[in-house]
Amino acid sequence: MAGLAHGGHGPVFMMTAMGVSALFVGALIDPILGLVPLFGISCLMFAAFLVNFWRDPDRPIPKEEGVLVSPADGHVMFVRRERATGRRPSKAEREQGPIEFDSLTGDWYPEPLQEPLTFATEQRYMAVEKGEEHDTDVIRVAVFMSPLDVHVNRAPGKGTLERMEHRTGKGLKRGPFAFAFKKESQYNERVRSVYRLEDETLVEMTQISGALARTVIPWIGEGAPVRRGQRIGMIRLGSRVDVRVPANRFSCDLISAESNDSSQPKGAFVQAGSTVMFHPRGDEEE
Repeated sequence: MAGLAHGGHGPVFMMTAMGVSALFVGALIDPILGLVPLFGISCLMFAAFLVNFWRDPDRPIPKEEGVLVSPADGHVMFVRRERATGRRPSKAEREQGPIEFDSLTGDWYPEPLQEPLTFATEQRYMAVEKGEEHDTDVIRVAVFMSPLDVHVNRAPGKGTLERMEHRTGKGLKRGPFAFAFKKESQYNERVRSVYRLEDETLVEMTQISGALARTVIPWIGEGAPVRRGQRIGMIRLGSRVDVRVPANRFSCDLISAESNDSSQPKGAFVQAGSTVMFHPRGDEEE
């Protein structure tokens, strides 16, 4: 149901109550050189901002067979074909080596998963040049969410949440944070979720906090069934959501900021749950 997202009613009510109370005190008792009414107006303005931030509108969910919808509101930063080149090391791999260390991204084992499309752990990726495609490639779409966008995230497709993991900033510790519109922000504090769709395809979604946003709030846990477009969590303030899907199963034709399209310089604007982000490859072959 449309309204405010989980957790929003308390802050909105508190700021509204403080604002109204301050206005009554200033009008009926003592304005203290106008400071009390000014404080009340400021509280009400902040309450209006919170209403805008916590809003959770209903959305029409596409019914097309096999499509995946955007998990977030915002502009498409980029659409890339990528290939895994490394993964987070296990305890045994850390002891045996070799381990590569990067000051920005943390520790990596220099080989991808044996089956990269299982997304069993976080992997390191590189862009794939045209003509060098492989069956294990993924398509990644990144969506930048400004502080003014709806921050409720939705499931891209129908299936089951198979895996969820929380990773702190830089793969090492909490913060500092890069701004969400920068490519380096992918290693900010984040929650990585893997969904198993009805046809057994695995999809990876990463909710990434920005320089202002410091909290990713999942609303479901591992093993939970999800519907396409179902509300699954939110990120507070400006942030970003990345989605990776098997490149041999899906395609994406959205315009991104990297497309240098003068009609959409910031990239296409997408809405969580209602904008189709990926089409199944079978649609093209037919």
